[in-house]
Amino acid sequence: MEIGAQLYTVRMFGQNERDLGRTLEKIAAIGYRTVQLSALGPIPPQRIRSLCDANGLRIALTHNPEGDFLHHVDELIERHQLYGCRYVGLGSLPERYRTPDFLPYFAEDFGPAAERIRSAGMKFMYHNHAFEFERLPDGGTLMDRLLAAMPAELMGVTADTYWLQYGGLNPAAWLAENAERLPCVHLKDYAIRGFEVRMAPVGRGSLDFVAILVGLKANGVTEYALVEQDDCYGKSPFDCLRKSRVWLREMGC
Repeated sequence: MEIGAQLYTVRMFGQNERDLGRTLEKIAAIGYRTVQLSALGPIPPQRIRSLCDANGLRIALTHNPEGDFLHHVDELIERHQLYGCRYVGLGSLPERYRTPDFLPYFAEDFGPAAERIRSAGMKFMYHNHAFEFERLPDGGTLMDRLLAAMPAELMGVTADTYWLQYGGLNPAAWLAENAERLPCVHLKDYAIRGFEVRMAPVGRGSLDFVAILVGLKANGVTEYALVEQDDCYGKSPFDCLRKSRVWLREMGC
């Protein structure tokens, strides 16, 4: 399992080619060798790949707009072939599908793209937040329905440890129960500051990352564990990524 950096953490510094080059240099200097592309500015894919190559960084995973899956899947696949990236991600469930009325249409709409992506030797990945675990009137959850509608061979889950905890689950247990879905995961800690919940560098919060990491290493499925911190609360996101990397290295990752 490789430890990588989710570039959403440093999205403010990736909105043009010059800044992205500087950012990737810093990411590599911290010790990361793998990245996820997310929330970057309008930079040509060829330049993104060149900048990653120049800094010894492999592209493991991406997040892409809904329209790329529904209307431009051939271009989406070609872009990932250029990146050398097998995992093609959707960052969240579009809002209209977040209801029992429209959720059944998600598989109908995204299934064909997921099939095309699989045929190209890649995998469609869905990234969770907490709303997927809200209880529905029948006692199930949106996530239960998503997983039932999209089999594991068509859709993996980029499970986010912070959002699993926020959604009321035991992250280590959920990851173990759904291991077949997890070629990529997001590592993000869950910290308590008085009555406030905050995101934190890995190892600086309340999650049992020892159990989480033991399970991920043992499952035989997870290839990439990507460190992410959406909000650094005024602190340097590079420093937050550094703290996570140091702690994970101390844990043997």
